[in-house]
Amino acid sequence: MPLAVITSLARPLLEGRLPAEISPLWFTTPEEMVRHAPDAEIGWFDAFGSAAMPDAVRSAANMRWLNTVAAGINHLPLQLMAERGTMLTNGAGLHAGTIAEYALLGMLTIAKGYRQVVRAQDRHEWLREPPGKGELAETSALIVGSGAIGGRIAHLLRAFDVQVTEVRRSSSQGALRPGEWQARLGEFDWVIMAVPSTPETRGLIGSAELRAMKRGAAILNFARGEVIETDALLAALDSGQLGAAFLDVTDPEPLPAEHPLWMYDNVHISMHLSGRSQDTIFQKGAERFLTNCRRFLAGEPLLHAVDLGAGY
Repeated sequence: MPLAVITSLARPLLEGRLPAEISPLWFTTPEEMVRHAPDAEIGWFDAFGSAAMPDAVRSAANMRWLNTVAAGINHLPLQLMAERGTMLTNGAGLHAGTIAEYALLGMLTIAKGYRQVVRAQDRHEWLREPPGKGELAETSALIVGSGAIGGRIAHLLRAFDVQVTEVRRSSSQGALRPGEWQARLGEFDWVIMAVPSTPETRGLIGSAELRAMKRGAAILNFARGEVIETDALLAALDSGQLGAAFLDVTDPEPLPAEHPLWMYDNVHISMHLSGRSQDTIFQKGAERFLTNCRRFLAGEPLLHAVDLGAGY
């Protein structure tokens, strides 16, 4: 009977519904997670706000399958898991809707100058002119990384009459392949990063890419902070080459209070909140986990399994 060490955050959603062949052990603190991890054959170690998950994974030498509702898994010891033969399933797609809404929020905030509207309300000041008169319609957006998140962003933007170009690894009509989009950067008003965090995507946007963008264009990052070189980003903002940035993620993260990125009026920082701005993540994750429990016991391939070598 496989022992499953599972976050108590999912207990109300799973208790009484797990297959009888699985024995659950619920943890309520990161310390309990680390203590019980060596006994786990199945793990669901999510404990938001805790940095102990990688340590728990390292100590779980007998674990055959790790589940997480997180989409990004670069914080985990993937090579060690591959060497042990541990399978990993992640939360790919569970965050797509809310992150896409944040992308739309960011673009509208930039286009309409809505930060200034909020500040005017805080001052009890009635504005006579709109601080931003941009419209999304008839603008163009490049989405680099068109998986579940990027695809959902594209879907919403097309409803606003934005001309969307997606970057996909697989061939698709109208989409660009990796290596093709850099030469086209000057065509777009919006560049949206939604790539997985891998060694290949680190520093994907640097000085050359920012110089190649249309002057005054905006960049939005929903990937990981290190996808954009911070020094290059600051230089592009200082020169006026970059019109605005909406950063759900930053490098470093959390962003220190004295960091210069906080000081720009045209930089919007949403503190890695986009994927968690929902109250259904564990409900969605629990249903996926139950499906995969049945597949695990039957020896069938798990849904949303991560390629540990590729990192996504």
